[in-house]
Amino acid sequence: MREAYHVELEQLAENLASMSLQVADAMERATRALLEVDLGLAEQVISDDAKVDDARAECEEQAYALLALQAPVATDLRTVLAAIHAAESLERMGDLALHVAKAARRRHPDPVLPEAVRGDFAKMGEVGVNLARQVEQVIKSKDVEAARTIESDDDEVDEIHKHLFTVIMDRDWDHGVAAAVDVTLLGRFYERFA
Repeated sequence: MREAYHVELEQLAENLASMSLQVADAMERATRALLEVDLGLAEQVISDDAKVDDARAECEEQAYALLALQAPVATDLRTVLAAIHAAESLERMGDLALHVAKAARRRHPDPVLPEAVRGDFAKMGEVGVNLARQVEQVIKSKDVEAARTIESDDDEVDEIHKHLFTVIMDRDWDHGVAAAVDVTLLGRFYERFA
């Protein structure tokens, strides 16, 4: 019976790892849609968000079934509860990619971002996507030390987000209030993704 439990627990981990790659791909495509003013890519991210939501539901169902049928204790219980929390966090990350794609769609055919901040968003997208892909590896390897480095690696996105405030508050900012609001909101989405 315990062997079947561990097989099911491994399957749950595999599903979480797969979900992590889904959200990494979603943010990568959303960032490209934003930077390249690509409506088709934005629409793909928007329509694929349902798959991320379905993956969360599947992970939660697996976790609740493990709780109900196997009655795990101690370490196993913490593992199952962490899986539920991870599925929720990954789904939230997918929603953040969705918001980026919707911003690209809303402003199409015009670009959302002024040229002055496009490099910053390209870098935040790159870092966020790399972090989501690292999460996939941590889930598969169960490497606690690698998990700790992910937490510290997101500092780069925080610093870029802070820098964006100095850019939009500079008296030379001549892109208007709407662009400043877009930069602020999108910067927040990327910061929360990482």
